[in-house]
Amino acid sequence: MEHDTMNLGRRDVMVGAAALALATTLPHAAGAARAVRPSKRPAPGARRFTSPAVEAEIKRVKAKMGDPELAWLFENCYPNTLDTTVKVGIVDGKPDAFVITGDIEALWLRDSSAQLQTYVHLAPKDPALRRLFAGLIARQARCILIDPYANAFMEEPTALSNLGARTDQTEMKPGVAERKWEIDSLCYPMRLAHGYWTATRDKTPFDALWAKAMARAVATFREQQRKTDKGPYHFQRLNVSPTETLMFEGYGAPTRKVGLIHSMFRPSDDACLYPFLIPSNLFAVAALRMLATVQREARGDTAAAADSEALAAEVEAALNAHGRMADGQGNTVWAYEVDGFGNAIFMDDANVPSLSGLPLLGAADRRDPMFRRTAALAWSERNPYFFSGQAARGIGGPHIGLDMIWPMSIITHAMNSDDDAEIRQCLAWLKATHGGTGFMHESFHKDDPAKFTRSWFAWANGLFGELILDLERRKPALLAARI
Repeated sequence: MEHDTMNLGRRDVMVGAAALALATTLPHAAGAARAVRPSKRPAPGARRFTSPAVEAEIKRVKAKMGDPELAWLFENCYPNTLDTTVKVGIVDGKPDAFVITGDIEALWLRDSSAQLQTYVHLAPKDPALRRLFAGLIARQARCILIDPYANAFMEEPTALSNLGARTDQTEMKPGVAERKWEIDSLCYPMRLAHGYWTATRDKTPFDALWAKAMARAVATFREQQRKTDKGPYHFQRLNVSPTETLMFEGYGAPTRKVGLIHSMFRPSDDACLYPFLIPSNLFAVAALRMLATVQREARGDTAAAADSEALAAEVEAALNAHGRMADGQGNTVWAYEVDGFGNAIFMDDANVPSLSGLPLLGAADRRDPMFRRTAALAWSERNPYFFSGQAARGIGGPHIGLDMIWPMSIITHAMNSDDDAEIRQCLAWLKATHGGTGFMHESFHKDDPAKFTRSWFAWANGLFGELILDLERRKPALLAARI
């Protein structure tokens, strides 16, 4: 999830060789792997949130890891969200949590959900962690009720945007940091709610406020099917980059209304070329069904659950009819974006939901032949944002520019794979491209990992932690080996 340089300042963290030398004193020469690597975590007293269950998980998993550098990366990355991005409080007598992305003081619905999702399996073991989840679920509900079309929010609900978005030609409201309509912004809170409910069976967060927000989210999906009119959302930004604004008075490219949900922006926060973003529509189908489970089981609201499931079924049918395209080899794959008139583009972007990242979200089975064909094509030169260089191979996207690989794509590729050699290669790339910092980045140059963006990007750090936990379950022998 990433944002424009002029307004939001993410790319100003490009690190050169001189800065890199200051950032680390770690030895990387052959034979130095067992040298002491100082922790990159804040001192215990400076950490924003500490979970005994997470600390125990770090210790448990590290003991099973055979590669010292990977173990060091895991210990730095996995708790990064808790260490550095969480602010907890009380609102109306109930838990509240504001979770920033890292180097931007704003809460993205997508990022905050993904950042906590990695700890959800530990929530049953830690009351404080459960309060943190309850606080974020409540905060997200309040944000959605401020504006379901916004992707990012301020900590204070009366504050004006600090991201340079105040001049955007859209209906900016107090409390909104940025108002780019992205389907996945509403899907991620649904997934987080389902993950928390499944892990804990705790009904506490699923109160009337949450139910109202989820009803508004489902209604927003229906509005953006645009069956009868353009809907209420439009957006234009006074920016030289075409990825930051929308054509036709801010309503985007024309579409034939086929039941798919329009998404004006991608999870990268870049504008869509065609408004039917297929990975996000696939995520919506899965998220709506997850939501229905919580509505039915936690609240006993069978009517709301049936409504969510009905919309999921409608979008799924539209995807099967309009979301596929030929791969040029006699087979069918998922398109990246379509317009409903029969036009489609194939590419993939590292930001999840991506075509490659569908299984991470429960939006595809990673063994499904259709998904396998799609992911293989995305991890190839058929994808204009697949880059291969001296440092690594992987997927990037338009947001940062050509030749910049996102570690998120390498992590996703490893989590999709059952092949030990392929997973080992992904781990080797991740080891070799953290630039000595001990953390994952937004992106790095395919030939020079010292050139990277975002030294503090909690979502990518958490996703790396998820990869290690995934391998501990699926591939313990590989995790126990030296990479």
